[in-house]
Amino acid sequence: MAENNNLYKKLGVSSKKEDVHKALKSIDKGLYPGAFCKIIEDIDNREKYCSIFHSDGAGTKASLAYMYYRETGDISVFRGIVRDAMVMNLDDFLCVGATGNIFFSNNLGRNSQFIKANVIETIIKEYYDYSEKLRSLGLNVKMCGGETADIGDIVKTLAVDASAFTTMKREDIIDASNIKPDDVIIGLASYGRASYEEEYNSGIGSNGLTLARHGILLHEYYKKYPECYDQNTDEKFVFFGNYKLTDMMDEFNLNIGKALLSPTRTYAPVVINILKKYRKEIHGIIHNTGGGQTKILKFGKNIKYIKNNFFTIPKIFELIKRSSETQWKEMFSVFNMGHRMELLCKKDLAPEIINIAKKYKIDSKIIGYCEKSPIQDKNILEIKSEFGSFTYD
Repeated sequence: MAENNNLYKKLGVSSKKEDVHKALKSIDKGLYPGAFCKIIEDIDNREKYCSIFHSDGAGTKASLAYMYYRETGDISVFRGIVRDAMVMNLDDFLCVGATGNIFFSNNLGRNSQFIKANVIETIIKEYYDYSEKLRSLGLNVKMCGGETADIGDIVKTLAVDASAFTTMKREDIIDASNIKPDDVIIGLASYGRASYEEEYNSGIGSNGLTLARHGILLHEYYKKYPECYDQNTDEKFVFFGNYKLTDMMDEFNLNIGKALLSPTRTYAPVVINILKKYRKEIHGIIHNTGGGQTKILKFGKNIKYIKNNFFTIPKIFELIKRSSETQWKEMFSVFNMGHRMELLCKKDLAPEIINIAKKYKIDSKIIGYCEKSPIQDKNILEIKSEFGSFTYD
């Protein structure tokens, strides 16, 4: 397939979700409009506290887990997408400094013709098992039940989502509107095997999976799994890649399917440790989810972000790029490309943060810096990579 412009949109997905943000334009932004999460008044009306309620999920990664299960019989992949749903909430909480008691509810939607009781049992059990794991990592997570809806008229296979609630002191909020023009950007790697992970992580996370799975997987899956794509999508953009789910990657003892299904890494142990020592010195924390490396554009005021020192691009993103022929500029705007969490602070604090990450066997380094934007009331991002320089606003 020839080099594509806006391939993500051709697959019916938007990394920036402009229509959603337009719909929310007039909605109250909460107590801290510049924070990563919406923060509202405390549920108990305590003057010095605030509340945060959040929802997120595994997205189309759940459909990929279904395909892999059908191909291999490996039901354990559904445990991974539960972690995706929980971490997408938890690590957003980390961005505002919320590390206290967190209450979770699981929200499942399934087509019972394809998703049987054994899969649902595996998923629900993992919500509780992973909660216990998170408690061992320093987060007091409590499961509060949930809902499993049989909605085959709406959901073709499976939707795995979660909702989370917490309260915290207002004085402890990390407000990204405090990002300064002379801050550095410290990236925490998304790949490798952290000290608290069971296996090697490809770094994929939970964003861009629509492009990843269609751009990597062979077209033979088009007829085999019609329940796993939008029937309105042009056939030439459905599973148009070069690989089977079970094809092995060159390294790490992972096949393509397991690499795409690597559970989203939580940075909770690292960030908790950092905030215990340096909370007041952290000006912003950005979770590179929707929008990939361009996520940061939504935060800070009149900032030009320069990212010029990326980690070596993980193998999974190289495969996506090569197989789908997606342009590099779009790759950076869809995927995390090697680091999924960013902390912004003064340069002299960077060595301390990097050392903390190292204790957990997570690569970390200064990946960029901030300047004052040359355009009034507008943020700009300039990416300088080995694959070219790209500007976003």
